Amino acid sequence: MSAEDREDKMIYKVVVNHEEQYSIWPADRENPLGWKDVGKTGTKEECLAYIKEVWTDMRPLSLRKKMAQMEQSQKN
Repeated sequence: MSAEDREDKMIYKVVVNHEEQYSIWPADRENPLGWKDVGKTGTKEECLAYIKEVWTDMRPLSLRKKMAQMEQSQKN
């Protein structure tokens, strides 16, 4: 089998969960429970590049909120 035969030709979509964590999922499959489309589809490489661009803070949303609350309470 050549490298070209092994190349991933699947089309993916970018999905996000309630914690604003990103992943890719095959475009022709129903999203996993708790995940929604963000509107980006393409090759694996294109989708991963998109995630790298938009997901700049890897902390889950709940942790970011908790840390912001703690920071705000320290200021008061």
